[in-house]
Amino acid sequence: MNLIKTTLLLMALTFLFVFVGTTLGGREGAWVALVLAAIMNFGAYWFSDKLILMTMGAKEVSREEAPELYEIIGRLIQEASLPMPKVYIVSQQAPNAFATGRSPSHAAVCVTEGILQILNEEELGAVLGHELSHVRHRDTLISSVAATLAGAILTLARWAQWAAIFSPRDGEGRRRGGGLELLFLAILMPLAATLIQLAISRSREFAADRGGALLSKNPLALASALRKLESSPKGLLTATPQMAHLFIVNPLRGDGLLRLFRTHPLTSERVRRLEEMARKRQS
Repeated sequence: MNLIKTTLLLMALTFLFVFVGTTLGGREGAWVALVLAAIMNFGAYWFSDKLILMTMGAKEVSREEAPELYEIIGRLIQEASLPMPKVYIVSQQAPNAFATGRSPSHAAVCVTEGILQILNEEELGAVLGHELSHVRHRDTLISSVAATLAGAILTLARWAQWAAIFSPRDGEGRRRGGGLELLFLAILMPLAATLIQLAISRSREFAADRGGALLSKNPLALASALRKLESSPKGLLTATPQMAHLFIVNPLRGDGLLRLFRTHPLTSERVRRLEEMARKRQS
């Protein structure tokens, strides 16, 4: 299912590139846009994970540099029957974590220095179990591709905005070169980028919470970790809005109308489900 969603996202990006190219430059513009879309699709599929890690300033660490982290991940991958992912640390105090990679054999798990400081071993294990559940469910491919495509769509929106402003006018003062269409795209495409992130269903976070609780065998530890991450006073993570859906908790807080466009379920609901899961395990 995730492979089908990824294919549809790549096709949608191709259509947008060709439409903008046609509006700007007719048939020649369409061919140029098609080539650019092909390059973007190739890059999104094969290199989106590397782009995300580079954007975050993540540093790969060895077993000698982070023995406790490797030990926890080692136990979890044995339980999940997964290959060992690459391990990265981001030098930021805002506590968070994410996983990326196009497949379990090309996966990477990344944590911030902040999360290592505020979580105990059981809580950290539950968080890493959540991220490895994303790897196991193959959520990481579509999440990484969606982050890359959302950024590409916003770039297209900026192109369309400037093209609409500076498109030439005819003798009667009307804009040529699809000015109205480009202006419409400039307004619509940022919304499309947000909808793409929302299309990466919030339900996958609930599934990963459940998977992480099962891998770590401790639903209450994950519930406790989520509460700590949500209420941490250490500031927001330096991440782009296009990448917000990758993290275990939203790194970009929002209130009011912004809650309609949350990329994550409410933490309180996630905690409630985990506590209910723990009660059922005990009964």
